[in-house]
Amino acid sequence: MSAYETQGYKLDNSGKRVVVDPVTRIEGHMRVEVNLDSNNVITNAVSTGTMWRGLEVILKGRDPRDAWAFVERICGVCTGCHALASVRAVEDALSIRIPKNAYLIREIMAKTLQEHDHAVHFYHLHALDWVDIVSALKADPKKTSELQQTVSPSHPMSSPGYFRDIQNRLKKFVESGQLGPFMNGYWGNKAYVLPPEANLMAVTHYLEALDLQKEWVKVHTIFGGKNPHPNYLVGGVPCAINIDGNGAAGAPINMERLNFVKARIDEMIEFNNNVYVPDVLAIGTIYKQAGWLYGGGLSATNVMDYGTYSKVNYDSSTNQLPGGAILNGNWNEIHPVDPRDPDQVQEFVAHSWYKYADESKGLHPWDGVTEPNYELGAKTKGTRTNIEELDESAKYSWIKSPRWRGHAVEVGPLARYILGYAHALKGNKYCQRVKEQIESSAQAINIDIPKALGMPGTAYTAKQLLPTTIGRTLARALEAQYCAEMMRDDYNELIANIKAGDTSTANVEKWDPSTWPKEAKGVGTVAAPRGALGHWIRIKDGRIENYQCVVPTTWNGSPRDTKGQIGAFEASLMNTPMANADQPVEILRTLHSFDPCLACSTHIMSPDGQELTQVKVR
Repeated sequence: MSAYETQGYKLDNSGKRVVVDPVTRIEGHMRVEVNLDSNNVITNAVSTGTMWRGLEVILKGRDPRDAWAFVERICGVCTGCHALASVRAVEDALSIRIPKNAYLIREIMAKTLQEHDHAVHFYHLHALDWVDIVSALKADPKKTSELQQTVSPSHPMSSPGYFRDIQNRLKKFVESGQLGPFMNGYWGNKAYVLPPEANLMAVTHYLEALDLQKEWVKVHTIFGGKNPHPNYLVGGVPCAINIDGNGAAGAPINMERLNFVKARIDEMIEFNNNVYVPDVLAIGTIYKQAGWLYGGGLSATNVMDYGTYSKVNYDSSTNQLPGGAILNGNWNEIHPVDPRDPDQVQEFVAHSWYKYADESKGLHPWDGVTEPNYELGAKTKGTRTNIEELDESAKYSWIKSPRWRGHAVEVGPLARYILGYAHALKGNKYCQRVKEQIESSAQAINIDIPKALGMPGTAYTAKQLLPTTIGRTLARALEAQYCAEMMRDDYNELIANIKAGDTSTANVEKWDPSTWPKEAKGVGTVAAPRGALGHWIRIKDGRIENYQCVVPTTWNGSPRDTKGQIGAFEASLMNTPMANADQPVEILRTLHSFDPCLACSTHIMSPDGQELTQVKVR
């Protein structure tokens, strides 16, 4: 039995080949090729990262205290999560414990990123895979108002006049012939199943989210000085607290600014409850009723996460999303995950444009090698700079192939929620909120919303609903909702701690390299918006000897490994039917549900491999 068959897939690369290059509405550059059978069902998928990341090379020999500032520039979308993983890795290596205030501020910053990234991802990157923009012009504003009040009765902006105004704005936009971000959409494709009123409601909330997201990122500017790329600090956070002062007094954190943060948290909670979660449930219900429960891929069998959102600093046993690994779809068995174990996390390069001394073996990130090796397989069609069709039996991606104990796994909010739900079913008290969210969502999507919309009810279980493209999209909305709630707790705890007289935000006892051991190694993990993020560092004589990032899109977008196992992107496309092979809405819908970040998983290199530029730092 082949590795593909053990994963439940029988790959067939005969039939019509469809190429999407580049995949847009993502971060970075990505290519995907699929094969279709005579019924336009996907029978083979090849996902390619078309950029090379050289940051591991750039960091060698540098000061570990500066690493966060370099790696944060991997991505300007998931801004801050790489910096947080980096400072955690250095602190782990040097045994630095940060103050409570610093921990809480970092948590607020990280959860603000989740809020911003999840909302922007759904409304501005992913919704266009579900929503036919032009169809919204046919909507009845009165019926749209009724739909809004059915799925989200608490949202204050739901009058017919409000929706009529939005529709008129959209009409002028379309009639101008300048569709801007809506250009080149496959409007009218039969893959879209929402009624015009649902489309108008979603377009309206697209605009609402556009206004709100620019306010939410100001939380990063308060605690981190700017966004994107807020400032971090090994040992804590770089913002002093003077509760009675003002900005001119030199302490950026005062009561006025903390009140601003509180207002934004309240705003996030309201938006999630009244707009984001109801929209995803309503859209998901309509697509589910139309029979579109595709795109699950590896989420139905293998998921992994490091665990996150600890209630108590440095105590992972209190994680509100505990993490672990589930294999072969057995939700009853959760395997513990240790990123320090060399047998657990390994990266392979058999089908990646990198070179190992022995490519039959994987390397743990502490021993990782990032040596580019751009070569095309003999069956590749086209040239090195103009590939027409890739040879998947050879090297075909700038993304490595991470594996957990040899298994291809999916990471991300869906993985975190499947694991959280499985932990909750076992009685874990810290993730009961996850169980409550999932079960209420299943009730809504199976019974409540269909009944309200005059549709028949269904009885899909969480285990059937979650491992789908709909479930992956829903998990992000639920995580946004939960993060805002947890952020409110973090904020209240921060205020209480400050009022108790603690204003410390950094531990600098080990700032001086003379206090460090001659050699040290550490790992920092973060629940990035797209999934499990890990940074591994080796320090020798006060300098970085080796640095490796294994990011969510490396896990999900990986090419085949030495066993031939396919990654999460490729697996998610298998067996999906397409309404029109020339308009690949279904391919984009499922790929976008992962929110691919190719800049995180790969980086930059010229087509012919020559040096682009040289920078000397004195």
